[in-house]
Amino acid sequence: MSYNQDTIAAIATPNGRGGIGVIRVSGPDSVRIGLGLTNKVLEPRVATFSKFFGEADQAIDEGLLIYFRKPHSFTGEDIIELQGHGGRVVMEMLLKRVIQLGARQANPGEFSQRAFLNDKIDLTQAEAIADLIDSASQEAALASVRSLQGEFSQKINSLLDKLIRLRVLIEADLDFPEDDIEVSNNTQFQHLAKEILRDLDNILGGVREGVALSEGVALVLTGKPNAGKSSLMNALCKSDTSIVTDIPGTTTDVVKENAVIAGVPFRIMDTAGMRMAANEIEAEGLKRASAEIDRSDIILRLVDVSQMEPPYEVSPELRAEDPREMIVCNKIDLVKDLEIPEDYLTISAKTGEGLDELKQKLSEKAGISSASALTFTARSRHIEAIEETRLHMLKASELIEAPSSPDLVAEELRLSQKTLSRVTGAFSSDDLLGEIFQNFCIGK
Repeated sequence: MSYNQDTIAAIATPNGRGGIGVIRVSGPDSVRIGLGLTNKVLEPRVATFSKFFGEADQAIDEGLLIYFRKPHSFTGEDIIELQGHGGRVVMEMLLKRVIQLGARQANPGEFSQRAFLNDKIDLTQAEAIADLIDSASQEAALASVRSLQGEFSQKINSLLDKLIRLRVLIEADLDFPEDDIEVSNNTQFQHLAKEILRDLDNILGGVREGVALSEGVALVLTGKPNAGKSSLMNALCKSDTSIVTDIPGTTTDVVKENAVIAGVPFRIMDTAGMRMAANEIEAEGLKRASAEIDRSDIILRLVDVSQMEPPYEVSPELRAEDPREMIVCNKIDLVKDLEIPEDYLTISAKTGEGLDELKQKLSEKAGISSASALTFTARSRHIEAIEETRLHMLKASELIEAPSSPDLVAEELRLSQKTLSRVTGAFSSDDLLGEIFQNFCIGK
C-alpha cells in the first residue's frame, strides 16, 4: 500500500482543558515547519524551549519542541512534537499555523499507518495502540502493551518460520525429484505438519482470550419476567441502569451497559422477560431480546428459585439448551433450606450473595483462565485468519499422510502461509488496512 509522502499534523492530546497540549507533525517538511515556528535550528532528540510564532511574528504560545530525525522516529519519517499549553483555542491556533507552513490535517490513525508502511511496527502492533487507548480494564491495558511490544507478533512469526521450513522441504522434493540432494522423508513432513497444527491450536486459545479483552464479551441476561434480571444488571454494573419493580414486564426494550468483571470487559444486555407478549410493544421487546441472544457470547438465564418446587435437579428450567448458556438460580434469600445441587450457581442479586463466584464463572466462560501475564490483545479478524490457516494445514497434513501429489501439498502450504501472514499484515489488502486505521483517533 503506497501513500502520499506529504507532511501531516494533528493535535495528539484529547479535547478540553489541560496543563499541556501536544501537536504532532510528521513528514519531509517537519524540520522546515519547526524552523518557521521558532526561528531556531533544531537538534535531533533535544527538547528546545521556544516561543511559537504566527504569521506576523506574533507569539501564539511558548513551550517545548522536540525533533526526531528519520528513521529513528515513530513513523520512520522526520517528526516534530510541539508541547504547548493545553487550552483548545491555543492548540487550534497552533495547528492552523502549522498547516499554513505546509502541513495538512492528518486522517484518523495516519501516524500509525505510516509507522506500519515504513516497517516500524506490524499490523498487530498498530492495532495494539488503539486497544491500549481504548482499554476498559487494567488487565486489557497490560495485555495491549504486550501486543505492542511484539509478543503476539513473535508467536505468529515463529509459526510462519516453521511453515516456511516445511514448504522448503516439500518443494525441494517437488523441484528436484531426480537430483542427488538431501531431502527429508515423509515421516518428517508428517511430524512438522502436526507440530504446526498443535501450535495453531495453542495460539488460537490465547487469541480468543485476547479478543475477549480487547473487544469485550457480549453477555445477555434472559429469563422469565421478575426473575431478577434488572437487579442483577444493576449489581454487575454497580449502577441503577435498569428499572427494578415487582411488576412483571417492566423491562420492555434491551437495556445495554458496559462493565468490567474479574478484569474482563463485558457488554451486558438486560432483556424483556420471556413470556407470551401482552401487546405490540412487548412483542417488539421480545423480538429484540431474541436478536441479542443470537449475537451474544454468553447467555445468562436467570431462574427465580422462590417460584420453584423441589426436587430442583429434575426441573426443566435448570437444563441448559445452548453451549453458550449459564443457568443461575436467583432469589436464594427468599428460600429456606435450599437443596439445589452444588453444580448449579445460586445467587441473590438483592443481597449480593454468590455474586463473587458468579463473576469468576463469567470470566472463565469468556475464555479467560486468569489474569495471565501471557495474555495479549487480539481481534476477531485474527481468529478468522488462524482458523482458515488451520483448515489449509489440516488438508496439507491429510495429503502428506495419503501420500498425495506434492503439488497439492505445496499449494495448501502456500495458502496457509499467505493466510497466516494476514495477521501481522505481511499480506493485507488496501481495504483491510483502511478499515483498521480509520477507527484510530486523530493524532495516533
